[in-house]
Amino acid sequence: MSRHGQRIPVEDSAAPIHDWNRQLVGAVMVFRDISDTVALTTRMRHLAQHDFLTDLPNRALLNDRIAQAIALSGRNNTAPALLFLDLDKFKHINDSQGHAVGDRLLQAVSQRLVDCVRTSDTVSRHGGDEFVILLANERRAQDAALAAEKILQALSTPFMIDSQELHTSTSIGISAFPSDGRDAATLIKNADTAMYSAKELGRNNYQFFRENMNTRAVERQRIETSLRWGLERNEFRLYYQPKVDLETDCITGVEALLRWEHPELGLVGPERFIPVAEETGLIVPVGRWVLGEACAQLARWRSLGISNVSIAVNISALEFRHRDFFAHALAIFDATGVDRMHVQLELTESVLMHNVAASARLLTMFKAMGVQIAVDDFGTGYSSLSYLNEFPIDVLKIDQSFVRAIKAEGGAVSNGAIVSAVIDMGKNLHQRVIAEGVEEEAQLAFLKHHNCNEGQGFLFSHPVDATRMQHMLDTGKYP
Repeated sequence: MSRHGQRIPVEDSAAPIHDWNRQLVGAVMVFRDISDTVALTTRMRHLAQHDFLTDLPNRALLNDRIAQAIALSGRNNTAPALLFLDLDKFKHINDSQGHAVGDRLLQAVSQRLVDCVRTSDTVSRHGGDEFVILLANERRAQDAALAAEKILQALSTPFMIDSQELHTSTSIGISAFPSDGRDAATLIKNADTAMYSAKELGRNNYQFFRENMNTRAVERQRIETSLRWGLERNEFRLYYQPKVDLETDCITGVEALLRWEHPELGLVGPERFIPVAEETGLIVPVGRWVLGEACAQLARWRSLGISNVSIAVNISALEFRHRDFFAHALAIFDATGVDRMHVQLELTESVLMHNVAASARLLTMFKAMGVQIAVDDFGTGYSSLSYLNEFPIDVLKIDQSFVRAIKAEGGAVSNGAIVSAVIDMGKNLHQRVIAEGVEEEAQLAFLKHHNCNEGQGFLFSHPVDATRMQHMLDTGKYP
C-alpha cells in the first residue's frame, strides 16, 4: 500500500537478525516499489500480441484465436472463416505521400474494418498493408460473403488524411473451416492464395479459395527449387547497412543483409525467399554462407586498414538450434582469421527463449571467444524482461516499429515512451542500445536527446554493396 492509500506491486527481500547466541530473533524486511517495471512488462506483453501502429491483434494473437474458434466449432455448430485483405495500390500512396500519411491511412482503414464486424470477430494486421479477419461464429459461406461485401463498401468511401482525400480499395480472399483447412496456418495460406486470385481478377473484389488456385504455390516451389541451386551458382550477395554512433556521428559497424540475384527473377528480397528457406531447412546452409562471407569481407576490410568496424549477422532459429552451429562458426572464424571481438551475432527474443538453458550455454561459449551478442527486434517478442539477466547480452536493438512511431508535431514529440524506456534499461544493464529504422530527423533528435548509443536506418544509408560500403568506411562518411 502506498502512502496515498493505493495498492502497488512490490519486491521484497529479508535478512535474518541473530542475537549473541546466534539465535534467530527477527528479520529486516525491505520492500521496493516495482510499479514502473510491472507497468513496462504489461505494456511489453500487450505489444507482443498487438501491432504497434494500429493496436490490432498481431499474427501470434490471431493464431491463438483461430485455434480457439476451431476448438469450439463442434460444440457451437460453427464454421469459422478467414478473410485475407490486401489494400490495392497502397504502395503507390506510401511512396508518393510518404510513410507518415501511409501510416495514418492504415490506422483509418483498421478502424473501418473493426466497425464492419462483430465484437466476437478478430481484425488483425498481418503485416504491411495486409489484414486478416477471423469470423469466429459463422455458420454459412454466405455470411463470409456478406462480411466481405460490407468491407468493400466501407472502404469505397474516400479517406481524409491531413486534408488530403485518399482512395483505396481491397482484394479479399476467403477460406473456411474445415473445407479449406483444419489449422490456422493452412486457413491463412489458402485465404492468402484466394486473395491473390482476387487481385488477378481486377482488385476490389473477393474470392473464395478453390483447390486450383495454385499460382503462389507454384512460385513457392520455383523459389524452393532455385534455392537449392543458388548457393552452388554463387547467386547470393551481401549488402551492408552502416550503424552510426549518435555521439560522434562515426560509422562503428555494419549489418550484413542477404540478397539473391536470381537469373530470371532479378534481385529478390529476403521477404520472398527466407520463409521458404526456413520451411525447407535450407536456411541452415544459407545462413552458414552468410556468416562465412560476412567474416571474409570483414577480414578483407581489415587487410585494407579498416580495423575499427564490427559486422553483425542475423542468425535464424533453425541455424542457432542446429547441433553443429558452434563448430561451423568456429571453423569460419579460424578460416577467415577474423577478429572475433568485431563479430556480432543478432538473435531475436523468441529464438533465445525457445530453450533458455541451451541458449545460455551456447551464448556463453561464444562470449568466451569474444563474440558480441545482440538481441534483434527488441520488444516484439517475449513479454518478460527477466531473460535479460539470463544471457550474456551486449546489445539491444530497438525494433524499427517503435522508432518509426516517434513523431514530432507542433514542437512536441509523441510515442517515444517505449524507446526511452528501453534506452534507460540498456544503460542500467550496461548494454549498448541501437535504434533500428531511423528515417526522420525528429527520430534522430529524440534518440540523441535520450543518449541512445547508435542508430541504423535509411536516414543514414540504405543497404549498399561491399564496394560502396568500403568507400563509406574509407571516408568515414555516409550518404
